[in-house]
Amino acid sequence: MRTAALALLPLLTACAGANGEGPATPPATAEGSCRNDGLDRFVGQTASASLGAELLQASGARILRWGAPGMAMTMDFRPDRLTVSYDERMTITSARCG
Repeated sequence: MRTAALALLPLLTACAGANGEGPATPPATAEGSCRNDGLDRFVGQTASASLGAELLQASGARILRWGAPGMAMTMDFRPDRLTVSYDERMTITSARCG
């Protein structure tokens, strides 16, 4: 058991930020960054390719990622990405940058 814990130590250390106190804070701005302002108006609408194009334009994001129900997604921060989640009926439940 102790050997397994020691084997994980390098992985945990890699997750620490430069100050060793946890993950580094993502950059506040970047070229092509996404904006959350006004995205709430899309919640409750039906997900579609045309609505995806509207979401990209409204947010300023360069990448659109759809999140299906129960779908696993990476937690990496991307300032140019918009993640849009929807339910079983294709109804948008959230739209957020990152």
